[in-house]
Amino acid sequence: MDKRTSLSEAVAEHIRDGQLVAIEGFGHLVPVAAAHEIIRQGFRDLTLARMTGDVMIDQLLAAGCLKGVIGSFVGNSSAGSLHELRRRVENSDPVPLDLEEYSHGGMVCRYLAGASKLPFYPINSYRGSDLVALNGKIRSVKDPYGGEEIHVVPALNPDVTIIHAQRADRAGNIQAWGILGVQAEAAFAARRVIVTVEEIVDDGVIRSDPNRTIVPSHVVDAVVHCPRGAHPHSVQGYYDRDDGFSRRWSELARDPRRLRDWLQENIHGTRDHAEYIARLGPDYWDRLQVEAAFSVPVNYGGRK
Repeated sequence: MDKRTSLSEAVAEHIRDGQLVAIEGFGHLVPVAAAHEIIRQGFRDLTLARMTGDVMIDQLLAAGCLKGVIGSFVGNSSAGSLHELRRRVENSDPVPLDLEEYSHGGMVCRYLAGASKLPFYPINSYRGSDLVALNGKIRSVKDPYGGEEIHVVPALNPDVTIIHAQRADRAGNIQAWGILGVQAEAAFAARRVIVTVEEIVDDGVIRSDPNRTIVPSHVVDAVVHCPRGAHPHSVQGYYDRDDGFSRRWSELARDPRRLRDWLQENIHGTRDHAEYIARLGPDYWDRLQVEAAFSVPVNYGGRK
């Protein structure tokens, strides 16, 4: 089945107000373009699940899309704080935010439980942690094999999971490399899956390197060709992280009015991600280019 579609069509078809939406990618392969499309289409009352919250959280909050965040880290890469999020959490300005906090390990376990169709997942690292007192969803159960009680976290089953990757075929077999996070677990845990990719390649390319497939087509509902869809984050082998953007954001987001003006100009004021990227200019990407570093070929040869 051909699952190729545009980003606007994928978001409009699969996302609804009030849903739990996971947007995952760790360090790189972050589906920022999809978050921008959610803003363009004006969705409301979403709960965002994301292990490593970043600039997109400030943007989604300022746009009025989110009522809650489930995660384990928030920050603007190495450039500072997320000031819109801080205003919500510290001062309920302009409204409070429902923030449900876990460790990285806790979020991984929640996705694992969801992907495995289990009600909860055990985790050993919460002994002595203040998170247990702060988060009532972290509970403990008796070890049926006679050991000590162990903490557990509930399954996380997003209504929609969105991830970004290097490439896919038309059917939605998704291939990625470099640092990976919980993209596969978040996809298998979700009811619907949207994937944006740098390239859509011929079926034979995917078949020639099957072990690089992190999410198979039967899990994916929509695959979107979205070059530079992770900016300002990096994509291994395609472009580097835009640290300059992150530093500028750290200053811009201190002022709520400047932040909303940025949203109006760059997201609401653009038709799609391609126009957003075009506004940066053709020379913008020169400093984000990466050198080629090819892996050694793998022989998948089989029986004659």
